[in-house]
Amino acid sequence: QLQLVESGGGLVQPGGSLRLSCASAKSTLRSLVIGWFRQAPGEEREGVSCIGSGGTVKRYAESVRGRFTISRDNAKNTVYLQMNNLKPEDTAIYYCAASSGWPPANIPPRNFNSWGQGTQVAVSS
Repeated sequence: QLQLVESGGGLVQPGGSLRLSCASAKSTLRSLVIGWFRQAPGEEREGVSCIGSGGTVKRYAESVRGRFTISRDNAKNTVYLQMNNLKPEDTAIYYCAASSGWPPANIPPRNFNSWGQGTQVAVSS
């Protein structure tokens, strides 16, 4: 089974940046759609972004478009989420997960599996 490990979270001031990583020891990741999701306390998990296996097809939630950039390095079996101009409302646990197919427009979590353990992102002054 594919195991994904997130890293790169932390505490940052509003306007700051973080880069999250989603890594796997298996090359299987290269053939999969990878999504980034987040869940704030008391909220449902929501899709943030996803990227196709080739790295050229990408999708972003409206709330992060223009601030977040998803990318992947298949040689390293790793997917990244560069987060710029962070806002307090971006505070959440961020997860990555995999899908064998391209998801609907709102990147629903139910279309993904092989969830990582998550990494905490906190945006506060």
